[in-house]
Amino acid sequence: MNTVFVQLRCHPGKTYEVAERLWEREIASELYSTSGDFDLLMKLYVPKDEDIGKFINERILDIPGIARSLTTLTFRAF
Repeated sequence: MNTVFVQLRCHPGKTYEVAERLWEREIASELYSTSGDFDLLMKLYVPKDEDIGKFINERILDIPGIARSLTTLTFRAF
């Protein structure tokens, strides 16, 4: 599995709705509300044989209320 962190900026007033939709999809290992440039931070595991960009586009970014995303790929846990 590939460990991926995705930060999401939501349209004003939509953060909780976006978080609920994400949690309903059961793809996030962890989901946090954050301060700063982004509103949500999620940790997910993408199967090795799946295209990460396609996975995110099809399973996350189609949720209404998301304005922008930032994806961080990981290499190794210490």
